[in-house]
Amino acid sequence: MVAKKYSQTELNNILWDAADSSRTSVDAGIYKDYALTMLFFKYLSDKSQKQHAEYAERYGADEDRIASKMKQDRFYLPPDTDFDYIYAKKEEDNIGEELNKVLHRIEETNKAKLEGVFSVDFNSESILGKQAQRNKMLRHLIDDFYKIDLSDADEDIIGNSYMYLIERFGADAGKKAGEFFTVKSVAKLVAMLAQPKPGDRIADPAMGSGGLLLLAGEEVEKQGSNNYALYGQESTGSTFQLARMNMFLHGKDSAYLEWGDTLNNPQLVENDKLMKFDVCVANPPFSLKKWGAENADSDKYNRFWRGVPPKDKGDYAFITHMVETAKPKNGRVSVIVPHGVLFRSGAEGKIREALLRENIVDAVIGLPAGLFQTTGIPVAILILDRSREEGGKNANKQDVLFIEASKEFKPGKAQNTLTQENIDKIYDTYVQRKDVDKFAHVASLDEIIENDFNLNITRYVDTFVEEAEIDIAANLAELEKLNPELQKLEAQMNDYLRQLGIN
Repeated sequence: MVAKKYSQTELNNILWDAADSSRTSVDAGIYKDYALTMLFFKYLSDKSQKQHAEYAERYGADEDRIASKMKQDRFYLPPDTDFDYIYAKKEEDNIGEELNKVLHRIEETNKAKLEGVFSVDFNSESILGKQAQRNKMLRHLIDDFYKIDLSDADEDIIGNSYMYLIERFGADAGKKAGEFFTVKSVAKLVAMLAQPKPGDRIADPAMGSGGLLLLAGEEVEKQGSNNYALYGQESTGSTFQLARMNMFLHGKDSAYLEWGDTLNNPQLVENDKLMKFDVCVANPPFSLKKWGAENADSDKYNRFWRGVPPKDKGDYAFITHMVETAKPKNGRVSVIVPHGVLFRSGAEGKIREALLRENIVDAVIGLPAGLFQTTGIPVAILILDRSREEGGKNANKQDVLFIEASKEFKPGKAQNTLTQENIDKIYDTYVQRKDVDKFAHVASLDEIIENDFNLNITRYVDTFVEEAEIDIAANLAELEKLNPELQKLEAQMNDYLRQLGIN
C-alpha cells in the first residue's frame, strides 16, 4: 500500500466499490452496518499506525507513554488489534469471531470515546449465513479495505465519503432507508432554514446517522466559526452507532449523542429537565403509529400541554417535543413533516391553532413529491421561531410565509432531487419574505383564521395557470396548408395497395 491523498470523488468511488463488492444475499439496510463498521475500523487502524510511528520517533520504545499520549489525543489501538493483524488472520475459519474480539479490545482500550460503537456481530449466522458463506463475505470485505490507505486522507473527505456511502446504501434499502438517513439535498435545505449561528447548541431528536446534525454544524462553519455544540438522540441501536462513527470521522468527537426513544424516554436532559437548544432540526418518522399517546398525559416534562396527538399519528408529538426543547423567546425549529400536519382536524387541529396563536409558526414550505425513498408523497418543512413569542426580539412579526416549491426539482427515474439552484431559490425566498407570484405569499393571522387555521399551502399561494386561448382561425389555416401533403400521401398509399393487389 502507498499512502495517497484522495480527491473526494476518488475516495467515494473506491470505498463504494470496496463496501459493495462483497454483498451477497444480505439486505442493504443490514449489510451497510457491516461495511461501514469495516470502514471505521480501517480508518482507526491507518490513523493509529501513522500516529504511533510519529510518537515512536519522539519517545522511542516507551509503549506506555505512547499509548497514554495517543489516548489523550484521540484513540489508541493496542498490539494485535489493527487491520494488518486481521488481514493476516483472514483465512482462519473463525475470522468472524476474531474480528469481534479485536473490535471489543479496541472498545475496552478507548472506553471513554468508543465503548459500544462496534455493535454488529461479525460472527452472526442468523444475519450473515453459515460459516462458509459468512467467511467468504468477510474475506472479500477485508481484502477490499486492506488495499485502501486512509492514513493521509483528510478528515473532512473521509467523513463526506462515509455520508456518501450511507446515501448509496439508502438508495438500495428503499423504504427502510428512512430509519438511518435523510436525503442530503433536503437535509441541507432544512439546515440552512434553521439558520444556526456561532455559539449555538444544535439538536436533532430523531438524528438517524447524524447527517442533518453535521450539515447544521457546517452552516455555522460557513460563518467562519467552529463554536457550536451538537446533540442528538436516536431510537434504533445500530443507527445510533452509525451516528457515533459519523461524528468521529468528521472530527466531532465531543458531540453529545444518546440512544433511546425521544417521545417516551428523552435522554437529552440536565438537572432533571429537558435540555434547551438554540436550534432544533429533524426529519422524524412520518405519522408514527403507537408513539406513546397513552403516556402523554402523565409526561413528566409536560410537553403535551397543548393537546395529545392521535395515537396513530406521532407527527405533532415530535413537533411539540422540538418546540418545548427550543429555548424560550429565542430557539428555532426546522422540521420535515407530511402535508397532513398542515390541515388535519381533531386533536392535531387544536395543537396547530395553539401554535399559531402563540405566534411561533414562521413559515410553511411545500416540497416536491418523490424526494425520499420512504415515500413518494410531497412533504413540507415547518419553521417555528420562539423569538416571535411575547417578549422575544421578533414578537412584532405576526404573519406566516407560505412557499409552494413543489415544482422545484430535477426529475429522476427512481427519485427526484433538489438542485443547488432549487435550494437557493427556496432559501432566498424565505429570507426575503415577500409575495412571489405563483410561488410565495405572506399571510396575516386574520387570513389564517378565515381558513379555520388550515395551513394547506394552496389556500394561500395561487398556483393556477390559465391555459392559452386556442386560435381557431390559425389552426384552420394550418390544416389548409397540410391538406395538399395529406392528399399526396393518400394517393401514394392507394398506389402501393393496388400493386399488392389489395385495393
